[in-house]
Amino acid sequence: MTQWIKFVGTALLVTSLCGLTSAYAASCTPRHDFSVVEPGFITVAATTYAPFSYIGNSGQLGGIDGDILSKIADMECLKIKAVLADGGAGIQYVMAHKADTTTGDWYRTAARARVVHLSAPLYVDQMAVYSKTGLDTVDQLIGKTLGSTEGNLWNADLQRLMGDKFKLYPISVDMQQDLTAGRIEVGVDGDSIGVVAQAHGALKGIIIKVIKPDPRVAASLEAGQATYPMTKDNVAMAKAFDDDIAVLHANGAIAGILVANGLSASAAETGAPRLIQ
Repeated sequence: MTQWIKFVGTALLVTSLCGLTSAYAASCTPRHDFSVVEPGFITVAATTYAPFSYIGNSGQLGGIDGDILSKIADMECLKIKAVLADGGAGIQYVMAHKADTTTGDWYRTAARARVVHLSAPLYVDQMAVYSKTGLDTVDQLIGKTLGSTEGNLWNADLQRLMGDKFKLYPISVDMQQDLTAGRIEVGVDGDSIGVVAQAHGALKGIIIKVIKPDPRVAASLEAGQATYPMTKDNVAMAKAFDDDIAVLHANGAIAGILVANGLSASAAETGAPRLIQ
């Protein structure tokens, strides 16, 4: 009899909890209707590019891109499922329909727009020079050993100008360590990457300056606009993301996320959508 009572009590508790879960799910009304790779989730190919994108020890997606995407997921009654991807592979995951989008400060470029849809701009990230002497022009870089991170928009132009003195690193931390140790003379990365690194005690003795515009390096002329790449055939999701991003800009959520991650709120002032050629 006692065991039967325990069973009934447990069954009633489970039924009660299921009812609460169902009631909660029913109380969430998505702002849009669109398909996803895995029902109930926004599947994300997450690259490691702090402070914009990383997977924490708990397996949760973190960083600026992750925080913004979590807001979008909440608005659409979805959860985030993060899949770790190499720096250059995020867009391949999307194109292969293995992920709905990818995170990692992806810039809106004409080349990317030919193969994936690019969401409305999230924030801007300016090209900056990291040096011990405060360099800030392309002419000052010529002839020096220079490091950059894979995937940066300016890499092709700098490779052409610098030749064998140009070195690519898989992640920013590796480049920063070589620069601090004197194994390279100059580094080039996003302004925000360096600001956050210094706030955490790295890049001691390094001066970070936004590079002066120079037509030889196209990315120096306009700050890159970050975006969420997604497949071209999922038009409904593209429209939903753009609408949700507009809401998050209007209510100050994106600016707040930038500040919470150590960046300036002004980075949320993206201007009109544009593609870097």
